[in-house]
Amino acid sequence: MFDAYIYDAARTAIGKRRGTLARIRPDDLAAKCLSAIVERNGFYKGEVEDVIMGCVTQIGEQGYNIGRLAPLIAGFPVTTTGTTVNRMCASSLQAINFAAQGVMSGMHDLVIGAGVESMTRVPMGTDGSSLSDELLDRYDIIGQGLSAELIAKKWDISREALDDFAYESHQRAFSAIDAGKFENEILKIEVPDKEGKFTRFENDEGPRKSTREKLSGLKPCFKDDGVITAASSSQISDGASAVLVGSEIVGQKLGIAPKAKIIGMSVAGVDPTIMLTGPIPATQKVLAKTGLKMEDIGLFEVNEAFGSVVLAWAKDISGPLGTEKLLERTNVNGGAIALGHPLGCSGARLLTTLLWEMEKRDVRYGLVTLCIGHGMAVATIIDRKV
Repeated sequence: MFDAYIYDAARTAIGKRRGTLARIRPDDLAAKCLSAIVERNGFYKGEVEDVIMGCVTQIGEQGYNIGRLAPLIAGFPVTTTGTTVNRMCASSLQAINFAAQGVMSGMHDLVIGAGVESMTRVPMGTDGSSLSDELLDRYDIIGQGLSAELIAKKWDISREALDDFAYESHQRAFSAIDAGKFENEILKIEVPDKEGKFTRFENDEGPRKSTREKLSGLKPCFKDDGVITAASSSQISDGASAVLVGSEIVGQKLGIAPKAKIIGMSVAGVDPTIMLTGPIPATQKVLAKTGLKMEDIGLFEVNEAFGSVVLAWAKDISGPLGTEKLLERTNVNGGAIALGHPLGCSGARLLTTLLWEMEKRDVRYGLVTLCIGHGMAVATIIDRKV
């Protein structure tokens, strides 16, 4: 088996719902991201053999296999193929893992694992209809917000703890933005403004100035007596991301140096009612596959679908590291609560943010994981010692 290296990872800034990215089609947005990540590495687009694009709501402007259409829009030659993956919130992390598996098998030399979602232009859930009676006979399928409430109850996570976590996510995001920590990972792209003129988009729109007191006054979103509010839930967002994955030989050929190596990946299935606990077994599985322990991992990115997801994960899996210490290493630049969660984009976005922060802190191992609707999760470990 061959090694799969990450040669670059980048993303657009994340647009808030009905924000700046609302005026650009998702296939055009994905194309800009794909084009930029190749151009900034200075090689011919035709060197990319395949594009694997994560996208959740594959309908309308995100239909017709956006994974093929986006590279065509971006000016890749027709010989660069493309496909689209839907593993819900972890779609683009799965796309990266599929890309890595192609390289590890020796079947591919250079692949882009990418993701896109315009939740403004293609509303979440519009790709489905009713659920099968056979499914409903087997499982109690409920909304993710109610699942987040079940997690909070099972792990004894208080409203106060959730509000603290949400506030901290925004504070970390603002600190990262002020320190310029996202500059290497954010691709500066041109998007149309309200008058149709093109303007540069390079700043995340999600982080909000608020106070801890204001958060405590918000009403629960999903249960009258619940603890999950809009503040402790991820934001509806728009964005695109891309990760360049290749073999050692292709890096030498193109004159580009690897930034990290993908050394472990896992998927996990859990009860589809409580549904969002998958990062716990997915983390355990990927650690077992690599022979690493929690304390070996310098930084974690755990998708903040809801605050209770990350807090339950940290309580359950911290081990000798301890919950408080683990949270100090997790989502250090803020997460989806502050930055946003453009569904198909998020997995690659998290890995991108993780990679660049690992470089800044000279951390060797990093782990990224996301919970998934209907009870799954994906996890990936990367190693900067290449």
